[in-house]
Amino acid sequence: MTIFAVHYTYEPAKAAVRDEHRPLHREWLGEEFRAGNVLACGPYPDGSGALILIQAASLDAAEAFLANDPFNAHRAVDGIRVVEWTEVFGPFGS
Repeated sequence: MTIFAVHYTYEPAKAAVRDEHRPLHREWLGEEFRAGNVLACGPYPDGSGALILIQAASLDAAEAFLANDPFNAHRAVDGIRVVEWTEVFGPFGS
């Protein structure tokens, strides 16, 4: 499996939408973390977005996986950048 870094970008105008759907978003992340699909995740301290490290077979598979995130279903994210990431040192064993 390939690791992908997913960068979510947030705009202040959608803060209420994110607040409303954050419990479902975090529940989904937790389920996918326990399933081994999400390796790590968390918001940027300045509120501008978040980083999610995921495992997927391909970029297409990563994008399809992210479509299941409640934040995406409710259009709470303003931008998504998905890039393949290579671990040199770290806990994921790549």
